[in-house]
Amino acid sequence: MIQKFRFSGDGRAVAEDLRTKFGFEGDLARIYAGNTGPVAHKWHHYLPIYDRYFAARRGTPVRFLEIGVSKGGSLKMWREYLGPEAVIFGIDIEPACADLNGHHAQVRIGSQADPDFLAGVVDEMGGIDVVLDDGSHQMDHVHETLRILFPRLVSGGTYMIEDLHTAYARSFGGGFSRDMNFFNEIRRMVDDMHHW
Repeated sequence: MIQKFRFSGDGRAVAEDLRTKFGFEGDLARIYAGNTGPVAHKWHHYLPIYDRYFAARRGTPVRFLEIGVSKGGSLKMWREYLGPEAVIFGIDIEPACADLNGHHAQVRIGSQADPDFLAGVVDEMGGIDVVLDDGSHQMDHVHETLRILFPRLVSGGTYMIEDLHTAYARSFGGGFSRDMNFFNEIRRMVDDMHHW
């Protein structure tokens, strides 16, 4: 079981944990552990996964959308990791996040479940190569966002959803055998792709 650890702001402890538990070190670990700017609230065991799926996009004009801006630290992390050519957008429903617009990425305020809003953001980005959903984690939002954005993802794009343990939490609209559990929904999609 992965546990969330508190490191009292000591990036060396985060880097050591990544190195010893996950065998991971490198640029993304250094960027995350060395952050002294806005808070980047991420479970640090996600970093090797990010690196695995996003490393090939570094130094390219990748069109990267992060859902959920919070304090803006992850947008700063993505800018440093992906490079100056990346087209990085973040969306959030919190109006205060608009203050982060233009710092490390473009920030737009709106709901991740609003088809018109999402279409407008993707159009502004010129298309989309990567979606990282770290938004509300509410099952209805996760489903709707996938329904809207997945068809707009370029061929060979990456769609990643964080914190899907919420699929089993009733407070997030999930539950083990409930239809809205994301894994039950995605299972139907996989069955539809392969049943033939």
